[in-house]
Amino acid sequence: MSRSTLSVVVCALALAVTTTSSLGAQALEPIRYTLRFPAPHTHYVEVEAAIPTAGRADIEVYMATWTPGSYLIREYERHVEAVTAANGSTPLRVEKSRKNRWKITTQGARTVTLRYQVYSREMTVRNNWVEAGFAMLNGAPTFLTLPDGGKRPHEVTVELPAAWKGVQTPLMPVAGTATTFRADDFDTLIDSPIIIGNPVVREFTVDGKKHALVLEGDPSLFDADRAAIDVKKIVEAGRNVMGPLPYPHYYFLNMVVETGGGLEHKNSFLTMSGRYTTRTHRSYMGWLGLVAHEYFHNWNVKRLRPVELGPFDYENENYVKTLWVAEGFTDYYAEVLPRRAGLATREEFLDGLSDSIEAVQTTPGRLVSPVNMSSYDTWIKQYRPDENTANTSINYYPKGAVIAFLLDAKIRKSSNEARTLDTGMQWAMQRYSGDKGYTPDQFYQVMSEAAGSDLKGWFAKTAESTEELDYTEALDYFGLRFRPTDPRNARAYLGGGTRNDAGRLIVTSVRRGTPAIDAGLNVDDEILAIDEVRVRADGLVARLDQYKPGDQVTLLVARRDKLTRIAVTLGAEPGRAWRLEVPPTATDAQKARLTAWMGQ
Repeated sequence: MSRSTLSVVVCALALAVTTTSSLGAQALEPIRYTLRFPAPHTHYVEVEAAIPTAGRADIEVYMATWTPGSYLIREYERHVEAVTAANGSTPLRVEKSRKNRWKITTQGARTVTLRYQVYSREMTVRNNWVEAGFAMLNGAPTFLTLPDGGKRPHEVTVELPAAWKGVQTPLMPVAGTATTFRADDFDTLIDSPIIIGNPVVREFTVDGKKHALVLEGDPSLFDADRAAIDVKKIVEAGRNVMGPLPYPHYYFLNMVVETGGGLEHKNSFLTMSGRYTTRTHRSYMGWLGLVAHEYFHNWNVKRLRPVELGPFDYENENYVKTLWVAEGFTDYYAEVLPRRAGLATREEFLDGLSDSIEAVQTTPGRLVSPVNMSSYDTWIKQYRPDENTANTSINYYPKGAVIAFLLDAKIRKSSNEARTLDTGMQWAMQRYSGDKGYTPDQFYQVMSEAAGSDLKGWFAKTAESTEELDYTEALDYFGLRFRPTDPRNARAYLGGGTRNDAGRLIVTSVRRGTPAIDAGLNVDDEILAIDEVRVRADGLVARLDQYKPGDQVTLLVARRDKLTRIAVTLGAEPGRAWRLEVPPTATDAQKARLTAWMGQ
């Protein structure tokens, strides 16, 4: 998945491995789909599927309920309608057998033709969007298949509306065709987005392999030429970290649709951005970080994976405790790759790492839930945050990134710079990529070998407990420190999150350890006044600036329309106490190690 939900990016993991199949590995007749868009402005794709029956009296077809890399049951079948089946011109009986399954009576037909429509109007990287100008389709919410058809080939033919000129997808084209594509198995089909319309495409080659930056939506203001040059640099930086490019080709599919998000696939990724992304340095660097994150997944998750992530059960949750490696380590390399590619400055690199550290250290839930359990509970927490989430859980994206930073320093120090985290990731890739997958203990072991010392106890503290992370060794090794803050400049602090709700100042969250929770402020309270003077919805920060830490104030709030006064002792705003910098006292040896780590 994408980069961290910290940046509202939900990132997301979609590994293409072989699903369990009762049909064995023998050659199987493919399921053949045809996609049509007779009225794309209505947001529908019509799907026709020719499904072999092997002579069975009845068959069952199903739709995935979630998509790998985005760990929440999405109930894609809710958008499916008008399901019919036929043998030639003879209608066949179709009966819904489960929420996401349909049973078809074949009447002895060797092949049945299944037809259905999918409503496609959810602009996210995990779903479908169809409109007059283009279509963006993902596999999980589009294709019905046989429950035992995982190893069966699947072919897709796209019938283009007159105004649409092409199809961009990592699926392999069938020889002699421009709009028919083949997946060797269902996992590959699920793992291959399809973009249809009139995209802007920029191709480049690295190590003899084709790469394509594909822009659809409104890319008129997006600098495709500049982006392709810089994406190529990220590809080269990734290869330098992890070794040879493991794919036949790679598609960078970017929808320019004024929203965000990213989801990785085996030979591609799908991201979303705005039309002005390349206009400002900050937004462009944010996009390049997203690109680096999703691209690094082609090694970390798509090929080097936790053992639980394959074969996939597309109808039920697939629980895993090491998403802090799969996503968090990828977030770390999302900072590393742009720096090593010469696209980010040293200051930008340290700022990105500081953001992850700050996110961890200012989240009360870090003392409640170990990061491995946040991973395990992703199905019920990560994609369903509420006002209390920060109090009870830790996001495995930033904490995993911070663990990667600390581990990189530890391996470098223990091996006297002979090995790095890159080394450990390469060794893990060699041992556990493909159909193997790794257990937590196996991952700990390979990293211990890279360090030359047993790190199992260290991982037990950092990933499997709620102990505070120890930054001492890493900071000392690289000659870094957390930027000192002056308490005399601290601002008064309430601690409750708020929103402007049509002019009403509404409390949206109350974190543990803040004046707000100590005083009894509640989520959904409407703050009306401070010390009997009205505070407007956009004026809370300015009003608090009139006070000092330690001042006692009285809030007038409306709680379910009843007026209540709450006494609060204001605290000191936490400030940015977790910002990394190089102190003047850094030694030459520390500076040399810093340069070896993050470049000139």
